[in-house]
Amino acid sequence: MSIFINSTSKVIVQGMTGSEGTKHTRRMLASGTKVVGGVTPGKGGQVVDIDGTSLPVFNTVAEAMAATGANVSVVFVPPKFAKAAVIDAIDAAMPLVVVITEGIPVHDSAYFYAYSLQKGKTQIIGPNCPGLISPEQSNVGIIPSDITKRGPIGLVSKSGTLTYQMMYELRDIGFSTAVGIGGDPVIGTTHIDCLRAFQDDPETEAIVMIGEIGGDAEERAAAFIAEYVRKPVVGYVAGFTAPEGKNGTRRCNCLWLIWNCAG
Repeated sequence: MSIFINSTSKVIVQGMTGSEGTKHTRRMLASGTKVVGGVTPGKGGQVVDIDGTSLPVFNTVAEAMAATGANVSVVFVPPKFAKAAVIDAIDAAMPLVVVITEGIPVHDSAYFYAYSLQKGKTQIIGPNCPGLISPEQSNVGIIPSDITKRGPIGLVSKSGTLTYQMMYELRDIGFSTAVGIGGDPVIGTTHIDCLRAFQDDPETEAIVMIGEIGGDAEERAAAFIAEYVRKPVVGYVAGFTAPEGKNGTRRCNCLWLIWNCAG
């Protein structure tokens, strides 16, 4: 098992015909992800060939879902068009939308996140995130698929770079799912959402949580762990200082926090 995605997930790529969308569609296909099509408004009806795989292009997410049965969308759309792309997915009741795009204005992210809550059908991961991977099953986003293997660790991280680093360092153990939630001020899926899912996942035996200074998300996650999580959790919070009003690290010093290391 895993959380959020698995070997049966059917993925569409919003922005597949753009350079970034094409590049990462190729990578996802190479890692075994079931990519079933793409969405680019105005290019519906085209077929894109990526390394021998023919993928249909649709004008809307609703059309793509009806034709392919897709249940996951990954967004590689420029920031100025990202809000419209995510709203299109929400209106289609896409179950999971992974927003890779960075540089989306905060008010746009706040709008589509609030809209997803209002509609109540769509889970958003991101924006400004590397996506998520269930090794040897499905890879949605930009996480390298060859740095780890399937195993019992669940990983949730704000930092894309530290996601890759942790996956590589623990490659001999392996991961059920690694989720990069993004470090923007407004994100969809949080540390707590992933911790809850990992706690409920029988394949996940231990959890690694990576945070960054700025905000209280890690403190709230620690409180949640203390009350609800019964699996071992290791938390890693990076950074000592940051510019005023900014999340993330300014210096690469780190603080280790450990919870629930029960024997």
